[in-house]
Amino acid sequence: MSTEQTAMDSIFVNARFPDGSLRSFGVAGGKFAAVSGLRENLTEGRPTTDLGGALVIPGLVEGHIHLDKSFLGDGWHPHRPCTAGFDVRERVEFEKEFLGSAAPVSVRGAALIRAAIARGTTHMRSHVDIDPGVGLKNLEAVIDLRERFKEEVSIQIVAFPQSGIVTAPGTSDLLDAAVGAGADLIGGLDPAGFDQDVKGHLDVVFGIAERYGVPVDIHLHDPDALGVMELQDIAGRTRALGMQGRVAVSHAYCLGQVPDTSVSKTAASLADAGVAIMTNAPGNHAFPPVLPLRAAGVTVFAGNDNIRDSWWPYGDADMLERAMIVGYRSGFFTDEDLETAFDLVTGAAAHALGFKDHGLEVGRTADFVVLDARHVPEAVVARPPRNASYKHGKLVARDGHYCGRNGTG
Repeated sequence: MSTEQTAMDSIFVNARFPDGSLRSFGVAGGKFAAVSGLRENLTEGRPTTDLGGALVIPGLVEGHIHLDKSFLGDGWHPHRPCTAGFDVRERVEFEKEFLGSAAPVSVRGAALIRAAIARGTTHMRSHVDIDPGVGLKNLEAVIDLRERFKEEVSIQIVAFPQSGIVTAPGTSDLLDAAVGAGADLIGGLDPAGFDQDVKGHLDVVFGIAERYGVPVDIHLHDPDALGVMELQDIAGRTRALGMQGRVAVSHAYCLGQVPDTSVSKTAASLADAGVAIMTNAPGNHAFPPVLPLRAAGVTVFAGNDNIRDSWWPYGDADMLERAMIVGYRSGFFTDEDLETAFDLVTGAAAHALGFKDHGLEVGRTADFVVLDARHVPEAVVARPPRNASYKHGKLVARDGHYCGRNGTG
């Protein structure tokens, strides 16, 4: 942090920073231009907001969401359980049936984006279904949403083969076309469990990644030793292609189902390859052990995943709530542990998604959230309403409600 005298677009005083200090800071050109002690004058004659000692945190980062699946902005759709236990393929079929009569993605996706912004999200990664049935239609809708809301939230798009690749002829070409049309990443889904062809599936995913120079984010629900084997394969391919830091695996339930020795060995491979792990600590399901993975050097981050859709009826796009859920299910009780949970939805998530100028430091983008809490641990536990959220230093939400870039609705 440093103090600078410069022309500010706006000034904020009486801000409580995560380290507990009371500060003033200035924004210029959408960046943090100066951060000072409470009583140090930044500059005169500029719009000034007194935050009254409220906590200021970096913008929240949604590491994994599905903008094309949510029923927000539409009617209520009762959840339909799988016939026996949880079956990804059956859930996909249920989803297609429900979405066939749902409001357009442009309506539902916009409602979900507004909900996320209202709760302080300034960056997100959305997986978008690409398959022979829907083609690129959902992608085109989400690309339009990305452009529409670009001044209020940064959106990355993953071309996601929800119906598989090898078992869905034509999907490989569609994924290639999706990246060419504007998707930021290439995705995958259970190479063994869904497609029953690990090599064929990953050849397509990493082939497109290499051809276009885009990152990878793969859904992996496959359990136990099978999932671990796939993680090792993904790590090996990542190293071989020099893609360290550009590959993530979402869910990786297997890491919560195998012995500690297997976790340690796999964590070492993931850390060496720079493969990140996303978790949302879902329901009653096993999930990756956060602290051992982080101790091994693996970047672990969080996302809400599905929000009020055919997969489950829960969620309101609040990343502080997700941090609390991961912390609660992980047995996080100390302040240090709660700060780790917070990192999963801020710094670690920004790192995993490649947002390099995230944080409350001079020169970084002025994306920040104001809320009534004494410190970060309390913010995670209490999840207080967001007083205000700013993107590029501009107000986009206040009192827990989306208000748009101009702060007027």
